[in-house]
Amino acid sequence: MNSLPITSSQTGVHEHLSALLARHANAATPFRKPVTDYNRRAFEESIAAWRAAGAAPLPLILDTGCGVGLSTLNLATQFPDHFVIGIDQSEDRLGRNTQWEGPQPDNLCFIRADLVDYWRLLLDAKIFPARQYLLYPNPWPKIGHLARRWHGHAVFPSIVALGGVIECRSNWLIYVEEFAAALTQLSGQATACEAYVTDAPITPFERKYLASGHALWRCRTELSPQQSHIG
Repeated sequence: MNSLPITSSQTGVHEHLSALLARHANAATPFRKPVTDYNRRAFEESIAAWRAAGAAPLPLILDTGCGVGLSTLNLATQFPDHFVIGIDQSEDRLGRNTQWEGPQPDNLCFIRADLVDYWRLLLDAKIFPARQYLLYPNPWPKIGHLARRWHGHAVFPSIVALGGVIECRSNWLIYVEEFAAALTQLSGQATACEAYVTDAPITPFERKYLASGHALWRCRTELSPQQSHIG
């Protein structure tokens, strides 16, 4: 089935993005949403699996919003010397058939958790991933939905502070342009949006969008941990 292109009355980077980011990054008004016990247990379970994967902890990759986990499996295969944690809040998605062929790599685990809590728990524990992937998140394309997009959410400064190679992909150009602008603003390191072309899609959404003739976009940057302008 073909996927319809994203439509929005928004024509460019949201005019309120910069001010929203500045408010979220203000140390005088920290994000204080309580962490649930369930998410804390899920976090501890996933970190225990990572630490048990080798005598010394392998470099860590986060596949955030991993859905059915196909991207997690592909990343674990692509980076055999890393450990990949696939995180999604939906038990149903995590339990679906991924259509993966052959044996599954063992350098990964899946965990059901709310990413808002998970990112903050990582930062509190001073566990800094080598790579973070945000692949085809819900774009929330209405103009009034800015704060629902990850780069408009109060947790975004925690994502930046965790550092590593941060990569976001979407079939909506504006989403990636905004994500790149947000990374640039909070890190002070210029990040650009670019067209993304692949003949080896690693997520069901990526495969579907390519089959539907959509253009794909990504931004990618490498940040040191805590490289954020929070003041």
